[in-house]
Amino acid sequence: MLELDTYGTLVAATLVLLLGRKIVKWVPLLRTYTIPEPVAGGLFIALLLLILNKSAGWGVNFDPSLQEPLMLAFFATIGLNANLSSLRAGGRALFIFLFVVVGLLIVQNSIGIALAKMLGLDPLMGLLAGSITLSGGHGTGIAWSTNFAEKYGFYNAQEVAMACATFGLVLGGLIGGPVARYLVKHSSTPDGLPDDTELPTAFEKPKAARMITSRVMVETIAMISICLMVGTYAALELKGTRFELPKFVCVLFVGVILSNSLSFAGLYKVFDRAVSVLGNVSLSLFLAMALMSLKLWELASLALPMLVILGVQALVMALYAIFVTYRVMGKNYDAAVLAAGHCGFGLGATPTAIANMQAITDRFGPSHIAFLVVPMVGAFFIDLVNSVVINLFLKLPMFTPVVSSAL
Repeated sequence: MLELDTYGTLVAATLVLLLGRKIVKWVPLLRTYTIPEPVAGGLFIALLLLILNKSAGWGVNFDPSLQEPLMLAFFATIGLNANLSSLRAGGRALFIFLFVVVGLLIVQNSIGIALAKMLGLDPLMGLLAGSITLSGGHGTGIAWSTNFAEKYGFYNAQEVAMACATFGLVLGGLIGGPVARYLVKHSSTPDGLPDDTELPTAFEKPKAARMITSRVMVETIAMISICLMVGTYAALELKGTRFELPKFVCVLFVGVILSNSLSFAGLYKVFDRAVSVLGNVSLSLFLAMALMSLKLWELASLALPMLVILGVQALVMALYAIFVTYRVMGKNYDAAVLAAGHCGFGLGATPTAIANMQAITDRFGPSHIAFLVVPMVGAFFIDLVNSVVINLFLKLPMFTPVVSSAL
């Protein structure tokens, strides 16, 4: 077993990104379906490690210590680039998209529970293979699996949750591009032009060249660092209270408050190009580390019925994005990009959603409303509404506390 320290893991992540760029360039199918470069490179390495593990018993342990800071830095840049006046302008679309997201949460849990019962599994397994891990991700999965083990006696819940969340992370990065490409082709702007005439933001065109001075970069790093410090402290203070929020949500909102307060007071205006460059770097490295660290052989330990449930959930996500998200959001180019983002965090996580949308907008054209709505819903509202939906399902008679159950 090869053990890589922090520096070795960082080197590996950067090489994975360069490899992903080459793979997407060399494989026309990946380029056609706009698969994000970190996803292509990360999955290639994960598959290679799977082969080595099964054939020779070899493996690599990556140091995960940089993953959380990189993820938090990415959400800090989302917050720093959030303009409240623009948020007000996108208020109606935000509300409608949130309504669509809640619908998917209900569908995911209903399908998970129904299939679990049909296959003779504990219905708690259906919830874990539903919105808890798919829309919630690894963090939500860990939180609820602990609850299931302590309150319902489901002692294998954490292993199941991690495997389901991993499966979702992979599929979320794979289906978003093909779904969006199909929808763009049938949208009101099939030539790839957005429905507005605003210039694209730096998050929408991550490969665009930008002139940034060292002074501006230092100022931006300082603001990101403040977001991480204050956001982490706020999350710690809120922990255990009725106002408890995930750490990345606190970091994002510190960024929103900091940038808009400084701008309103006339003290400092955030340089969005520097913020977006650092945000894109953090996002790419985070995704590369997360995906290359996947232990795909853990998915093989899942029972076949559980893989059936997850496969159906992936198919339903694609169909929901096409027939519900896209249509409700207006059947235009923006709706297609929103559908790609929904595939990302509906099966995986918000960083995957952003990567999906970047792959689309970098090729076809900007979508300002998508990059305004998806980070806010995927980073903040999804955790709140998902918690409410899960608690409502747990009130069903089939879920009785303090009853021992096992996988």
